[in-house]
Amino acid sequence: MTIERVAVVGAGTMGNGIAHVCALAGLEVVLVDSDPGAHERGLATIGRNLERQRSKGKIGEAERHAALGRIEPATALERVSRAGLVVEAVPEIAELKYGIFEQLDRLAPRDAILASNTSSISITAIAAGTTRPGQVIGMHFMNPVPVMKLVEVIRGLRTDDATTATVMNLSRALGKVPVEVRDFPGFVSNRILAPMINEAVFALMEGVAEAEAIDTVMKLGMNHPMGPLALADLIGLDTCLNILEVLHRELGDDRYRPCPLLRQYVAAGWLGRKTGRGFHIYGGGR
Repeated sequence: MTIERVAVVGAGTMGNGIAHVCALAGLEVVLVDSDPGAHERGLATIGRNLERQRSKGKIGEAERHAALGRIEPATALERVSRAGLVVEAVPEIAELKYGIFEQLDRLAPRDAILASNTSSISITAIAAGTTRPGQVIGMHFMNPVPVMKLVEVIRGLRTDDATTATVMNLSRALGKVPVEVRDFPGFVSNRILAPMINEAVFALMEGVAEAEAIDTVMKLGMNHPMGPLALADLIGLDTCLNILEVLHRELGDDRYRPCPLLRQYVAAGWLGRKTGRGFHIYGGGR
């Protein structure tokens, strides 16, 4: 199956990044979000990131202009009706995703593939709410999408071979490196990453070291490009908390119990870069 038109549901950080790489690869993209303000912010981010690529010589002006022209904003979910692939990229809340997939199942073409950018929620469970479980799959892009090469391709219990092959091939066409993984809580990436971030938050809460010191130890001592607390700020502390809650609930192991300090920061609205304050302070954050 050849994909020519993609619908991305959710114009936030991950959604606009997915729209960016699809449009740059020559696909027509419908970027769906019920909030018109999200479109404005998402398209502005795409424009800045494309310009950054152009200024570094990675793409030409014609490529930048053409990619922007391939992205069409829409507020109605019905606009997925012509897409060969729909990628859901809404917040990491299971019930929200279940509801969206039930609607996508009604609205998308019968031969369309329905993919979720979930970072921890079961693809099998998402697919169970549709009449096409064989065509439901996980496409977990990494943040920032235009830069990071990995796509975790998560095959649910009923995902068929043709769907998996199409998504693997499309991921390569986007310039990514797809890795097929089993449908298991947290998959590979967050099964390993989330506990590391959580342990860093525990170290901060227990006064082992300050946030900058914890990040420096991991950067200089473990050769990580970014410390775990700075990475949590980039991901979004609310997303980190949601992932840990899924792992804790689904695996039943207290090593995934979210740190109380993480819960407290999320309750305070300190969600990381997107709010200007997380474990570090950014821009105008207070």
